[in-house]
Amino acid sequence: MYKFSYEETLSDSGSRQRDNERQAIEQSVTLLRSAEKAGPNSREAVDAIIFLNRLWSFFLEDLAKPENGLPDDVRAKLISIGIWMLKEAEAISHGKSRNFAGLIDISNVIAEGL
Repeated sequence: MYKFSYEETLSDSGSRQRDNERQAIEQSVTLLRSAEKAGPNSREAVDAIIFLNRLWSFFLEDLAKPENGLPDDVRAKLISIGIWMLKEAEAISHGKSRNFAGLIDISNVIAEGL
């Protein structure tokens, strides 16, 4: 029988969670690139914006929880980024922006940090 310390199990779980988050962001980037090529009024844009909204809503909800283990300053910065991502996505969906590149760039930076 294998015995693992609680700390090892948590570390493993955290590593897996970060990998899942990175994969979700990478999926968002893939969708955003397709949307950028197809244009802001395309089905690809709608799909990308819906995915991004769900993803960042999930992240923001998690970041707001007191039990989130990230340092407060990191959480605050990620919350600010998340709010910007959602606002920019909304601007695209309302035809006020075409800034897919900004969403892609920020997403790539976040994914690389995971």
